[in-house]
Amino acid sequence: MNFFQAIILGLVQALTEYLPVSSSAHIRIIGDLMLGADPGAAFTAIIQIGTELAVILYFRRDIINILSHWFACLFGRNGKDWKSRMGRGDKWATLGWNVIVGSIPIVILGFTLQNIIETTLRNLWITVTVLFLFGVLLWIVDARARQIKTMDDMTNRDAFLFGLGQSLALIPGVSRSGGTITVGRALGYTREAAVRLSFLMAIPAVVGSGLLEAIKAVKDYKTDAMFPGWGPTIVAAIVSFFVGYIVIIGFLKFVSTFSYKAFAIYRIGLAVVVAILLLTGALVPFEAISAAA
Repeated sequence: MNFFQAIILGLVQALTEYLPVSSSAHIRIIGDLMLGADPGAAFTAIIQIGTELAVILYFRRDIINILSHWFACLFGRNGKDWKSRMGRGDKWATLGWNVIVGSIPIVILGFTLQNIIETTLRNLWITVTVLFLFGVLLWIVDARARQIKTMDDMTNRDAFLFGLGQSLALIPGVSRSGGTITVGRALGYTREAAVRLSFLMAIPAVVGSGLLEAIKAVKDYKTDAMFPGWGPTIVAAIVSFFVGYIVIIGFLKFVSTFSYKAFAIYRIGLAVVVAILLLTGALVPFEAISAAA
């Protein structure tokens, strides 16, 4: 991977990370078209740190409120009983606990299914299938669901269900935001609330997985044939940060006015295009790449 290709993949990451279209699928597909090979799970996870840093910068006031109120309640400033320590009556502390609850599924599944995630699940036929299915699901759910809940209405149960939706993003093609937004809309959250909760819940999971992959890449970079090197990876992450911040602003404005129908149609169309490229041999599934490596 050269630096021009790294910049392109950084742009792809920034333009698709927050939209319900799956950034990992786009990195997988476009990386294969440009490089003739999968850029790899480590590269994908590390450059996602760039887009998550953009989220942290944009939502910095919310994050500061969550952390300050969460710690204040935990150490008894809101009351000494356990319910007060767990954030009763404090919406920011409660939101902090809900982010923790929502992070549990992806942490457990990420660790237990790590080998499958980095190998079998990167098969492009799986990507095509979930791109199509979750595009249809997002379209149906968004069209039929009510918009009655805000961020303040989130319960631990809803948080866990959001987390299950987020954990589906371990399969390239599902989309982290797509999974959480679909669950949020199914539960009756407004489009903007679903997006904001998706952003906040992604921070622990994405930053954590990115740091773990970075540590792993440092240890294994000499033997990992799929890792493209630190120079291109860092460049891609920097590009994804700056462009990602602009995309966040535009996406939040978009969902406050329009539905997710356009994203659902895009997912379905992309699935059809990739299927054609696979059938014609322009793209090859992961197994064929692995066998040739």
